[in-house]
Amino acid sequence: MNPYRTLRAGIFLPPFHPNDEDPLLCMERDFELMQWLDKLDYAEAWIGEHHSGGYEIYGQPELFIATAAERTRHIRLGTGVISLPYHHPLMVADRIVQLDYQTRGRAMFGFGPGLLPSDAMMLGIDPETQRDRMADAIDVITRLLAGEIITQEREWYTMKEARLHLRPYTKPRPHLAVTSSVTPYGGKLAGKYDLGMLCVMAGSPNGYDTLDYNWDLANREAMAARGAPMDRANYRLMAPFHLAETREQAMKNCRAGFEKWQLYSYSVNPEGGAAIGLPSLEEINEGGRGAIGTPDDALRVLENFWTKTGGFGCILMLAHDWADWEATKRSYELFARYVLPRFEERSAWREESMAWLRANNQEFSGKRKAATASAVARHFATEGKTQQAAK
Repeated sequence: MNPYRTLRAGIFLPPFHPNDEDPLLCMERDFELMQWLDKLDYAEAWIGEHHSGGYEIYGQPELFIATAAERTRHIRLGTGVISLPYHHPLMVADRIVQLDYQTRGRAMFGFGPGLLPSDAMMLGIDPETQRDRMADAIDVITRLLAGEIITQEREWYTMKEARLHLRPYTKPRPHLAVTSSVTPYGGKLAGKYDLGMLCVMAGSPNGYDTLDYNWDLANREAMAARGAPMDRANYRLMAPFHLAETREQAMKNCRAGFEKWQLYSYSVNPEGGAAIGLPSLEEINEGGRGAIGTPDDALRVLENFWTKTGGFGCILMLAHDWADWEATKRSYELFARYVLPRFEERSAWREESMAWLRANNQEFSGKRKAATASAVARHFATEGKTQQAAK
């Protein structure tokens, strides 16, 4: 058994941006965030797609990723997510391959049915059809990426000998993932098509409670489809975090921004933040599924999720504008410097080495002093012999 506990860190950027700020500057700040995360060695960032509401401002995350990839070096960038019922599957597959090349394989592609009912309403799409359309599109996209030629017709698209004319840069295909919230749809699709899982509701009571079932379901589907289990490295959990030196400071940093976010949340859903498990900053901490506090608070949340799931591959912090820019950057720095290394026990050997040194410092110091005295004595003994020989 592997004795090491491995966990990546990243963010999920919907993106949430208050309506009283300049969207141009919000976008530029998001690009700066990608660069900051890249510098801090975060593994990945997922960027959302929305078309209404005014708060989540990116209509095509692929465009954001194309620019962000030019400004970063290491971090992987994913669509979080492409709302598949809104797009022709062939067009999605084409964009995937192009971005796979442009990013030299750093792009990842998350899929979902579409979150905002207002988006579907504008497109004349019945929300009852969205999950079925997503499943249909995933089937088509994975087949196209495998090189199939497809002819089929649905209510919402037609394909006649459709094929990709460019093989993916990443072999055999770029990393694909699907959202998993409360319903079993995401888990079933992840298992059937060998997709990563983006558990975007892990910070809510209902989403947290279904983590076990949906992961088990994905594994059963994977065994039935391919005879192999799911890879926990592709199991991602999203939760809210904001860190500062004290819990009081973290709460103070977030208070005003959280209230703006709640106004948007209630606009989307009459239940507001309660619908996704974030009714208040205090309840985020009380539930143990997020941390508005210190690195110690964040570490306890990770331990909780690890125990609940039996292990997962990546913690995705919900990106938000609850705090000002400098406090937000400091939060990500605190997580990178003090939380993830402790969770992975990266300094365990360093601590053992220091403990060994302290336990033996009297002996080692004595030997050093004796060696120093001996060296001095040998020097003067040699010097004395040289002077006698000179006489």
